[in-house]
Amino acid sequence: MVDYNAPLRDMQFILDELAGLDEIAALPGCEEASPDLVAAVLEEAGRFAAGVLAPINQPGDVEGCRLDGDGRVQVPAGWQQAYARFAEAGWIGLSLPQEWGGQGLPRILSTAVWEMWFSTNMAFTMLPQLNVSQAEALLIAATEAQKETWLRKVVSGEWGSTMNLTEPQAGSDLAATRARAEPQADGSYRLFGQKIFISYGEHELTANIVHLVLARLPDAPAGVKGLSLFIVPKYLLDADGEPAAKNDVRCISIEHKLGIHGSPTCTMSYGDDGGAVGYLLGAPNRGLETMFIMMNEARFGVGVQGVGLGERAYQFALAHARERVQGRDALSGESGRPILCHPDVKRMLLSMRARLVAMRALLYTAAGWFDRARHHPDPEVAGRCRRYVDLLMPVAKGWCTEVGNEICDDAIQVFGGMGFVEETGIAQFFRDARIITIYEGTTGIQGNDLVGRKILRENGETLRELLAELRTTLEALRADGSLGEIADGFADTIDALEGAADWILANGREQPADVLAGAVPFLMLLGTVCGGWQLARVALAARERLERAGGGVGEGAGDGLGDGLGETHDPIYLRSLIELTRFYFATIGPQAAAHATTVREAGGALARFPESAF
Repeated sequence: MVDYNAPLRDMQFILDELAGLDEIAALPGCEEASPDLVAAVLEEAGRFAAGVLAPINQPGDVEGCRLDGDGRVQVPAGWQQAYARFAEAGWIGLSLPQEWGGQGLPRILSTAVWEMWFSTNMAFTMLPQLNVSQAEALLIAATEAQKETWLRKVVSGEWGSTMNLTEPQAGSDLAATRARAEPQADGSYRLFGQKIFISYGEHELTANIVHLVLARLPDAPAGVKGLSLFIVPKYLLDADGEPAAKNDVRCISIEHKLGIHGSPTCTMSYGDDGGAVGYLLGAPNRGLETMFIMMNEARFGVGVQGVGLGERAYQFALAHARERVQGRDALSGESGRPILCHPDVKRMLLSMRARLVAMRALLYTAAGWFDRARHHPDPEVAGRCRRYVDLLMPVAKGWCTEVGNEICDDAIQVFGGMGFVEETGIAQFFRDARIITIYEGTTGIQGNDLVGRKILRENGETLRELLAELRTTLEALRADGSLGEIADGFADTIDALEGAADWILANGREQPADVLAGAVPFLMLLGTVCGGWQLARVALAARERLERAGGGVGEGAGDGLGDGLGETHDPIYLRSLIELTRFYFATIGPQAAAHATTVREAGGALARFPESAF
């Protein structure tokens, strides 16, 4: 098993140079995020991830979860102890408000920390991630009395959290939701229905589980506009606010899945014995709006899962390539050298690393937008950052998870036949990663959201704003003669994006079927361009640091693969970042043109192919 090394050097570089940690630390409410504190938190999180979560990851995958005859779910050995240590250390509340027991630190810091958790044990980390998402929903929609009752326990991790949307007959179509809620004289409700695919719907890790459940009131209108959201605890509370009688909610089965075996995916039944007691959260028939607060938190977190799992798979593949001796050096004919010397193996590894840095930079930059949107005193700045977050949320979720899957796939290829063998450990990341393009909204749903809600609805205004930012970065590249190749490659991707966006805006209302046929390719196009944008910024920042240090760009850059550790001012590391960016625009950037062609051309062929021909 390969030891986990947190990529602290890359993380620190991106936080400092791209996400603007120093600027965010100066915002009201973020003052505690000093450089020393940030470094200490990252280092401690890396130790916890490597020392506590990583060792139980593969055993938990092998053991999985069990449902006993009493409806109780048994999680893998070591989960209970790890969760107790996780909650006790306060990791759940890292970015949540201090008044409710959190630490109130910026999102850009917690994003880096959660990446480490997902890298080392995604199945475990799905539980505390749900607490963070639910806490955000409670902060916005709960009454003060509800916050006093539920929020502090959720933030501390003393109680677990879930979100209950999907039903057997509905899938992603929430308009087909049948779960119902009947009002009671005391102001509570009785819920009846069944929910599927509920992560950590039942377990014994916490003293209580707070379910958020979508259901319909008796007089609710049809469709998604008739959904309300309810707090439904596993155990009802006594007069002191402590868990007491069991509520009428139970797990009736758990899924046997391709991956994330350590995370119980439950089918939950509400109201088999008179009705599950629930409490309305937010306004009646406005539950979906509140649930989407939680959903957006979860979608961003799933994007972070993409880079986290990809990073761990990359570390496995790089370690194997450095140790595995096979064949002869293709250039020198020398034998006895590791497979890292083979050009195709090096190509795969460099492609993995380039995409990882691009994803990480995009997600951390987006986390910085979250912080500015929430804390910046200038409404214009806060509004622009909020628009960018909204526009790029489908990319953060869709593109980062698709690329995370590709990286895990490439890692198996580096291993060759041994990658297909479970004992090497790399297959688990491939299996675990497969779900991330599906749950919290498939890539198809993300593509439709991006094109329909984020671009056509506002006639491309925020996208135009973003394109202007891309061209500002392009001009900075052109101003530095040593980065001309990067500028040319970046310019090509911007042109491809702008051309595809113009076509969507011109045809979206007259040819909606053609436009939606290219929604996912457009999402991948936007992700490819935004990832390249972030790498261009990485190259500019590395070049500036080299200039300050008196080093040149043309000197040796090492193999460019790195190990994620060490000083961010190391000239070899900085040159490797510039070469990494060149590699991205030479090998991944050209895909933008292909995506743009697909956006424009796929619809016609799709429309001409009849369903009867399948």
